Amino acid sequence: MSLNTADKAGGCALPDITNEPHLGPNAKLNWVGMSNIELPVFMVNGHNEKLQTISRVQAYVNLTDPDSKGIHMSRLYLTLDQKLGMSVLTPALMQDIVADFVGSHEGISDHAFLECRLDFFERRDSLISNNTGWKSYPFKLLTSLKKGDLCTEVTLDIPYSSTCPCSAALSRQLIQKGFEKQFGENGNVDIKEVHDWLGTPEGISATPHSQRSVAQVRIKLDNKLEELPVSHIIDVVESALQTPVQAAVKREDEQEFARLNAANLMFCEDAARRIYAKLNSDDTFKDFWVRVNHLESLHPHDAVAIVTKGIEGGYDDAPQAFSGNY
Repeated sequence: MSLNTADKAGGCALPDITNEPHLGPNAKLNWVGMSNIELPVFMVNGHNEKLQTISRVQAYVNLTDPDSKGIHMSRLYLTLDQKLGMSVLTPALMQDIVADFVGSHEGISDHAFLECRLDFFERRDSLISNNTGWKSYPFKLLTSLKKGDLCTEVTLDIPYSSTCPCSAALSRQLIQKGFEKQFGENGNVDIKEVHDWLGTPEGISATPHSQRSVAQVRIKLDNKLEELPVSHIIDVVESALQTPVQAAVKREDEQEFARLNAANLMFCEDAARRIYAKLNSDDTFKDFWVRVNHLESLHPHDAVAIVTKGIEGGYDDAPQAFSGNY
């Protein structure tokens, strides 16, 4: 049995069986490591606020030596504890950590993968009133190192409201019919009378169906980025859709939200194309994959559209790729 003389317990050297020959079936392994590691991490949001939150981490290396008994998981964990838990989360930090993963497994690993899953918290302005409120966005940061090639990606779930254009047209028709029934026999229509009638439940006899919706966005970042553009990605997507879910809401905000929904009627196809146009015009994003999910109030199922940047060798456009829980 191999002994590690660096470790002592009661004056005796501790055994390290990872240094012993592997006697079972031999095979290279794609990934070996740990998942669901809970670690505190620091993030800086769009208001330059440094926040500490809890991240669930996955950390892996490959095993290239079929005769090796296994990897050194404690080395992965200690690197995470010493670096990820002490510094602000950035692409450069993630890249440094995966390089350490490979370096600590010289001779048996040349690939590494690191994923941090957490919520991105940021205060967002109300639409009209002078208020702000906290919003959280489910967020993942992923970095891989394969034979010297680095890849860093961000995934975000961004909620918004979608109002059905078809339902809006059908609702307008019912309102027109109600107006004709109420005033059709009059030769002249009194503006005040119409104004007052429109303020009654009978005046708006139908409303279009709308629903909370979610844009799932996956973006490949430029490896030279020093800071995480999470707040920027949220701004880009929400400005494309114009109907972001709100935090602090007064009556004037709710009225403006209703106006924005009426001014931005969207099928899932419309939402996907809006996001595509905005992301495609931003050079910060090397590649992207977007899935919009309209959690229909009319149906017991969801309406979904998927779009990618469409570059050669880019993200797979298969419907099952990166699918979430929507």
